[in-house]
Amino acid sequence: MYFSGFSLENEKEIFKDYLEENDFTVSGFSYGAIKAFEYALNSDKRIDKLQLFSPAFFQTKDKKYKRLQLMFFNKDKELYCNNFLQNVCADSNIDLAPYLKAGSQKELEELLYYNWEKSDLDTLINKDIKIEVFLGEDDKIIDSSEAFKFFKKVSIVYFMKDKGHIL
Repeated sequence: MYFSGFSLENEKEIFKDYLEENDFTVSGFSYGAIKAFEYALNSDKRIDKLQLFSPAFFQTKDKKYKRLQLMFFNKDKELYCNNFLQNVCADSNIDLAPYLKAGSQKELEELLYYNWEKSDLDTLINKDIKIEVFLGEDDKIIDSSEAFKFFKKVSIVYFMKDKGHIL
């Protein structure tokens, strides 16, 4: 099962070099990583592995930053999404145009204000779910260094040099 990123759909083929596809792996990219995580946390189904690609990790950003993001989104949704997706691809030659879909304010709020909890990660580990996190060193969307510090305590983290948000 795969969950798409903010303003995207069906982009999982971009991660084919890292993605493990089988009946017992759940994965997601950016905002989709939150959805994949929540699905694994609340599911009664067998899950062996959770793959989080550039998880939306904004808990180190202050309230002002988050309010400004929402303000710019509400002012011009199309411009905001285009700028956002340009930053997603800043260090990549991947064209996201075929995967675009309109993101909503609710989705943006959810990804900006989502708080990753260590206790929730521990819950997944206690369910025998292996967690893999993929981060790009040159990510222009999230603070990948802070995300690395957070996730490395409870998961396998692949911190990729010269890679951005899209890996």
